[in-house]
Amino acid sequence: MANYIVVVEDDVNIQNIVSAYLKKEGFDVTVTDSAEKAWELWQTQAPDMWILDIMLPGMDGYDFCKKIRQETDETPIIIISAKDEEFDKILGLELGGDDYLTKPFSPRELVARVKRVLKRTKLKAGENDASDDKLKVGNLLIHQGERRIFWHGEEQDVTTKEFDMLLLFATNINRAFSREELLVKVWGEDYFGSDRAVDDLVKRIRKKLAAIPLETVWGYGYRMRSDEDKQ
Repeated sequence: MANYIVVVEDDVNIQNIVSAYLKKEGFDVTVTDSAEKAWELWQTQAPDMWILDIMLPGMDGYDFCKKIRQETDETPIIIISAKDEEFDKILGLELGGDDYLTKPFSPRELVARVKRVLKRTKLKAGENDASDDKLKVGNLLIHQGERRIFWHGEEQDVTTKEFDMLLLFATNINRAFSREELLVKVWGEDYFGSDRAVDDLVKRIRKKLAAIPLETVWGYGYRMRSDEDKQ
């Protein structure tokens, strides 16, 4: 069954181009020109993915993204926007976007990112190997049930916090997490220590897993990219 994608974009030319390329790849596509109409679509048939412009009439893409994320963390969102400052990209990812593509962009690149994000969503849901509960991102393999980590095929000796942080990043590829978010998600809401604990844990992971694509988002926190993204 074809993945159902809703494109939320008010530029007719971009609508037509994106729709044509996605349909050519076998996707089921619906196009709408406002976040309000997109929300109505959400009420009747939830898509497998949103492709979302930021600068929309009425409710903007940021508010729509926030509204969707209040309902579900599962449906991936690719943001397409003329806003190309680092702040805009970080904000889009922080609000729940799974990827961010700046205009003008290649339709072929968008299609490639759509396929990649959908693949990662399936990995996150465990569809790639539900029986063994494995998650593979590039050269990183995580046995979730057994809480074991493999890097380039070699099992690594990791602590509980190292495992929890790696699993969090691996199930949220390209998403930027603030240090405060990481403290809550890895250490728990009752933790009252310094956010330096996050930096120290990242350093230990980088030392154990040489060249792991765990990147610093300066002045904010960290994110992980797949090996494919690093190439």
